[in-house]
Amino acid sequence: MTIEMQSDSWTVAQAKARLSEVIEKARREPQAITRHGKSAVVVVDAALWERVKRRERRGNFADFLLTSPLRGSGLEIERLKGGVREIEL
Repeated sequence: MTIEMQSDSWTVAQAKARLSEVIEKARREPQAITRHGKSAVVVVDAALWERVKRRERRGNFADFLLTSPLRGSGLEIERLKGGVREIEL
């Protein structure tokens, strides 16, 4: 999942002290919160989060194959005949 980041950055202490402001700004654009100088979390608008989650759940493997750009390309796949292969373990 990738979220375009044009956000303000807050330390954990700043975010705690100004949580209402973080939430209000997050409704307009993602807000990054850092811990010990490193990126820790991103606060995003709930509607954006739902759109991202919906995009992740687009169908199953069969749907993926049906919408493949190779569908209708003339690619032919043949199953190998001969049954089960014997292997040494």
